[in-house]
Amino acid sequence: MSDTLLDFTQHTVLITGAASGFGRLLAQALAMRGANLALGDIDEEGLQATVDSLSIDASRVVSLRNDVASEADCKALVDAAVNKFSRIDSAVNNAGIAHDPAAIHQISESVFDRQMDVNVKGVLFGMKYQLPAMLSQGHGHILNVSSLAGLGGAPKAGAYVAAKHAVAGLTKTAAVEYGRKNIRVNAICPFFSPTNILNVDGYNTDEARAKLAMGSPMKRLGDPQEMVNTMVLLLSPGNSYMNGQTIAVDGGVTAW
Repeated sequence: MSDTLLDFTQHTVLITGAASGFGRLLAQALAMRGANLALGDIDEEGLQATVDSLSIDASRVVSLRNDVASEADCKALVDAAVNKFSRIDSAVNNAGIAHDPAAIHQISESVFDRQMDVNVKGVLFGMKYQLPAMLSQGHGHILNVSSLAGLGGAPKAGAYVAAKHAVAGLTKTAAVEYGRKNIRVNAICPFFSPTNILNVDGYNTDEARAKLAMGSPMKRLGDPQEMVNTMVLLLSPGNSYMNGQTIAVDGGVTAW
């Protein structure tokens, strides 16, 4: 007997930021469970490496260079998914960037603008084109990747915090707007996890990451696979009534 809670056979899932980190691990996890995949990333070499790692028939995957800061690129990835699979059951707006630690009075306009371009526009424009595809088929689920910094403050990460709070707000607004159309929108809010997003000055040393880990009651960072396991559960076809939620995966930080 198959486990229908984790059976993604015939489901099409679109994933941005699929060249590494959460995106690559999620693509692998869903491919193993039968999903068709539409994958995008600005890193074409890394994106191809993800596709090569899936060990699935070419008929089950389409990939496209995708700069989520570009509305045209967001549309193109949705178009590629619909053209190949005629549907998008779930979309995961995962692409995102951090910035070097800086107090509020030290944040430059260029750093702030880049956070808005990638972390906010990438979600807004992703949903702008994912939602019509889901409206036309009468159902869908969007999972946005926010952050624990989207639920509270994070010292020296002000621009990132602003962007990830915006993701949480967009998630809740879309959930209210489209719930009656059988389209649900949720967000995952991870604690620090050692993916490429931490490869910025101030976070990219063992000492710095050990200090970050002390902020969790479990006294460790979240393993990327742990975060992706939660994403798979949230995307489960059986998880059909969750809507408008921002789910913290944080080792207990928000319990304090």
